[in-house]
Amino acid sequence: MSTTFKDDVAVPPGLSADRIVDIDIYSPPGREKDFYAAWKTLQDNSPPIVWTSRNEGHWIALSGEVLAAVQGDPERFSNRIIVIPRSVGEKHALIPTTIDPPEHRPYRRLLNDGLSLSKIRHLHTAIASVADELIGGFVGFGRCDFTAEFARLFPIRIFMSLVALPMADADRLCFLAECMTRPNPPLPFEDAKQAFYAFLAPVVAERRGGSGEDIISAIVNADINGRKLSDEEALSLCTQLLIAGVDTVVNVLAFIMLELARDPALQERLAGLTRSGLLAATNELFRRFGFVTIARTVREDMEFHGVHLKAGDLVCVPTQVHGLDERINACPLSIDLDRRGARHSAFGSGPHMCPGQELARAEVAIMLERWFAAIPRFHVGADADLRNLAGIVPQIARLTLEWDVLPMPSHDGQGAIEELA
Repeated sequence: MSTTFKDDVAVPPGLSADRIVDIDIYSPPGREKDFYAAWKTLQDNSPPIVWTSRNEGHWIALSGEVLAAVQGDPERFSNRIIVIPRSVGEKHALIPTTIDPPEHRPYRRLLNDGLSLSKIRHLHTAIASVADELIGGFVGFGRCDFTAEFARLFPIRIFMSLVALPMADADRLCFLAECMTRPNPPLPFEDAKQAFYAFLAPVVAERRGGSGEDIISAIVNADINGRKLSDEEALSLCTQLLIAGVDTVVNVLAFIMLELARDPALQERLAGLTRSGLLAATNELFRRFGFVTIARTVREDMEFHGVHLKAGDLVCVPTQVHGLDERINACPLSIDLDRRGARHSAFGSGPHMCPGQELARAEVAIMLERWFAAIPRFHVGADADLRNLAGIVPQIARLTLEWDVLPMPSHDGQGAIEELA
């Protein structure tokens, strides 16, 4: 007789008790206090892959080895459904994230070209100017609501310039993105997706045949296998682009800054680095703060790390556990800027590795450079709300920071500010 857990989903037959966990991946025990410690505790006390009947039933990869194998092997694990629970994931169907190679490659190439390392390097001065402008707005007060006054503005201003959309639309797009990446959203997943399509339809139509240099214009006017993208393809690809652009770096910035606010020695070390040194340091920061919990779909029945997977099963891939696996990275909860060869999956692995990773690294490195130029030392504010909120991408409810007031150094680059305005 089948055993059942939450959601009345049958546990796979013959599964040993140590392979079964009663875990909601969007709210593991201890998540509110520390999202990463919660996953680390689950990892330390579980086999490399386990089953939960929560969220309609699925496997969870908990070791770095298993996670990398699942995420990086499209021959055995498909991207067809990447959102849990299945009933929601089946509605996702955005490209290129839910199609597999080789079909996904032409679509993926469009994103790679728009977010290439060479193009991101040309943005460095503009990124620095946006950081300076935002920091300059509050540095003289000796405190800020980092979440509201910086994290929710800085990467989104940069991204909205890349897609040539007005900042006036940012709040609406962030709301829709959160409805597609948070449990129990105020707007159902499918409704949020359709709202994205409704927003983008006139944008796509307007930019067809135009000469714009923004990423959306490049997508809708590109040749793909000798043809232009259909309206449906363009809407799907651009929706995926917007979700990723407004809901990832926004949240990881707060986790990084909270850790720094608690560690004066780490602040001092980072403050002494050049921009190139900070760019190198981002690998360790993203290793420590992996931030996306997604899934893969099993292609065919197989024996895999001691369990039997059936075709169609979903395997949760919490990317944060790869960097936190001490069998791969020693003392994983510590940020070690001297660590060499840190391995992680913050940006994924294999053919679906995040095309925006160079932009994310540049934003974090340049933000730290400009922050330390203005605010060499800082600590957590007394009114911070440090609850970790659930979702495909985790959040800190509200991070406030405080510091001794110092004169704001002069800087140039006014033209770059205007470029991104």
